[in-house]
Amino acid sequence: MPETTERQTRLKQVVAKLREQGHRMTPQRMAVLEILIDSTQHPGAEQVYEQVRKDFPMTSLATIYKTLIVLKEVGEISEIVLADGSNRYDGNIPHPHPHLICNHCHRIIDVDLNDLSTLPQVVAQQTGYQIVSHRLDFFGICPRCQEEG
Repeated sequence: MPETTERQTRLKQVVAKLREQGHRMTPQRMAVLEILIDSTQHPGAEQVYEQVRKDFPMTSLATIYKTLIVLKEVGEISEIVLADGSNRYDGNIPHPHPHLICNHCHRIIDVDLNDLSTLPQVVAQQTGYQIVSHRLDFFGICPRCQEEG
């Protein structure tokens, strides 16, 4: 996140939301949350696990997965399922937004397309659906993979 005060505000809001919904805020859970809020790399569970273990070596991978599930359920992270079946997580930008995913290296970047903000309302009007969530991903080959051939 760009600003420290923005980051701190977001952390406080998420912690309050979790507590309101009856979830405990353990140091490990806070570490997972901080990693996801700070990361623009869209890490997988194993990457989060390795980072958390630096400060909490007794943390299990199961703890990481449970925390990811809770954060996803409360709407504070999004899960990106890749074509190979692996999952990555986005906690840096809390609202739905497009991603650009490399088919080769699986690098994921956020795409800022402000003109898509009304897309869910347009789809709802055209179909009669009540839109509860949406996801838009673009797949391709990143410049680094193109250079490598």
